[in-house]
Amino acid sequence: MWKDYSSSYVKNNKASSLSIIIAAFISALLLSLLCSLFYNLWFYEVQSLKVEEGDWQGRFVGEISTDDLTLIENYASVEKVTVNENLSDVQGIVVDVYFTNMGNVLTDMPQIAELVGLPAESVSYHYSLLSLYLIRSADDSALRWVFPFFLLITIIACFSLILVIHNAFAVTMSARIHQFGIFSSIGATPGQIRACLLQEALRLCALPIVVGNLLGILICVGVIEAINFTLADVAGRLVLPFSYHPLILVLSLLVTVLTVWISAWIPARKMGKLTPMEAIRNTNELQLKRRKKSRILSFLFGVEGELAGNALKAQKKSMRTAALSLVFSFLAFSLMMCFFTLMIVNQDMTYFERYQDVWDVMATVKSTDIDVFTEADTLQELYGVESGVVYQKAVAKRMVTQDEISEELQAIGGLENASTQYVSAVDGAWLVNAPLVIMDDTSFLAYCEQIGTEPRLDGAVILNQACDASDPNFHDRRSVSYLVENGQTTILRNAGQEDVSVEIPVLTYTRQVPVLREEYGTLDYYELVHFVPLSVWKEIKGQIGGAEADTYIRILARNRVTLDELNEIEDEVSGLLSQGYQTEIENRIQAKLDNDRMFHGMMAVIGLFCVLLAVIGIGNIFTNTFGFVRQRKREFARYMSIGMTPDELKKIFYVEALVIAGRPVLITIPLTVIPVILFINMAYIDPMVFLHEAPFIQILLFILAIFGFVALAYYIGAKKVLGSSLIDSLRDDTTI
Repeated sequence: MWKDYSSSYVKNNKASSLSIIIAAFISALLLSLLCSLFYNLWFYEVQSLKVEEGDWQGRFVGEISTDDLTLIENYASVEKVTVNENLSDVQGIVVDVYFTNMGNVLTDMPQIAELVGLPAESVSYHYSLLSLYLIRSADDSALRWVFPFFLLITIIACFSLILVIHNAFAVTMSARIHQFGIFSSIGATPGQIRACLLQEALRLCALPIVVGNLLGILICVGVIEAINFTLADVAGRLVLPFSYHPLILVLSLLVTVLTVWISAWIPARKMGKLTPMEAIRNTNELQLKRRKKSRILSFLFGVEGELAGNALKAQKKSMRTAALSLVFSFLAFSLMMCFFTLMIVNQDMTYFERYQDVWDVMATVKSTDIDVFTEADTLQELYGVESGVVYQKAVAKRMVTQDEISEELQAIGGLENASTQYVSAVDGAWLVNAPLVIMDDTSFLAYCEQIGTEPRLDGAVILNQACDASDPNFHDRRSVSYLVENGQTTILRNAGQEDVSVEIPVLTYTRQVPVLREEYGTLDYYELVHFVPLSVWKEIKGQIGGAEADTYIRILARNRVTLDELNEIEDEVSGLLSQGYQTEIENRIQAKLDNDRMFHGMMAVIGLFCVLLAVIGIGNIFTNTFGFVRQRKREFARYMSIGMTPDELKKIFYVEALVIAGRPVLITIPLTVIPVILFINMAYIDPMVFLHEAPFIQILLFILAIFGFVALAYYIGAKKVLGSSLIDSLRDDTTI
């Protein structure tokens, strides 16, 4: 049959063969591109985590001896053990553990802890890294949605591509049922028919599969290079190298070949089971199992709308892939654009706009205490600097008695309902966190003048403010007075040794904070912040301790400063500090640009996945439109025989295209609007602010692209149907 029929059929019926070739090529290309992109994004996330957080898998913290290290290292599933010198301190040794099989980390870490006599609390896991290897623990409460989101889109896309190839074969083979019925009647066996169809599939799809996979890899290389070029100026970003594993090629080829074989085998098996009489009687036309009136289409478009509705119902099964792909793509794209816009708006409200008049250049001086930093006065004299503050943070504790608590705080529940994570009851009083903000003396005196108190360097200014935990608006949480403002001194306790304390004078109580890039009371609503000058810190640091490793420099330039001017200030600060300190410096405008670029890069990558989903749906529409050309010829010939004009026939195509493209939009809009409204309410974002930034243009362009490609597919199909002799189509039984 191959020599006598199939070979000549493939040569002489290029239209039907072309639809299969295109379907196989597009599917192979998109499968290869999707798998390559997903692998590269996964690889980038893994490498970024390893750079930022380390590549450890499990971690022990506690009193660990050399013998314990030997026991851990000799455990069967452990690959290596390293002592983390940077994190180890007086509270214990930090040991990073690596496993030969990462999947054993959750089960073996508790057993190792029990073996060496460590408590369960000493065990921790690198959840963010493990989740990228699909290793999740019930104790990990973080959402970690980005990786599953990409994985879900990839799986949906792969499944949709499988259906695209299947539908291409089903449409083409179904159109030949009548012809194969004739072959069966003259002695062709079902096995010969199946073998014949599978041979055709192999010949048509072999080259497109290979070329599509290779082209998908090349396009992925181009996408990665484009991302790197777009984000080249983003400070601190890890370059995304193109990575490719041979298993990805094997997987994409295997999936494509298997898909083609299954897609060809299912309709071939179905055709092989038909009796010769059933096959010969088959008219190859669209059949509607149960007629239902399309009331809306009939009302809007008349008879043509009713006929278009019947045709769409008859094609419902074959168009299911297109419908789902378009719905998923538009839903994913619109949700992604809206949620990223909400994230940008939220970040602007809580960070960039909130601090735009607070800092212009921030420098972090690594592993340096404020009392040994000697360039504070020089920084103030740099050209373009309006004000500068050098400060360091430290942790401490303070006891608060019932008599000290203000009436406002008592009215909202006092400290009784505070989280035990931050506040603990001790002998009728409460031990609260009292973080210290240590400022250079010049800046502290200026702060005293700012709040209207006598400038002195022998005491502390207390931020007399507690947040109302019952207020859900985290953007502008309601606050009340914390303490009764009659205490002349404050007693600070060492956070690690609470029996060690020091008493210092209170200069004043205030609810006005210094101009620093800091937030207070965001997690611990009852922290009692103390602002102290460097002079006081030098006297008490021996008793209180708890200082963070780094010192911070906040620089504010003049109003309406430009990016070039901030870059000059940044260069001057870098030049001043580079000699004797290790620093990280950022300026506000560049940080905003880099942040927006990162968001837009992420939107572009996720948008590419959504576009690929849309391409799958549109490809399925093209496949079905071209595949049903013959059936539609016979259908429209009958319409013309009862007096319908070519313009009325075109109207049927227009209605079908409008429904296919419009249905995903109508379904998706409420599915997008509802969660966006819920998120706006949860995030306490002004709806008008979101509407001002809403991605209407991007979503509209996506909709227009869907309508345009669907219209193009139906235009080409209509031209093929109406451009031929419709009368001959009623008796033509040979070609498609």
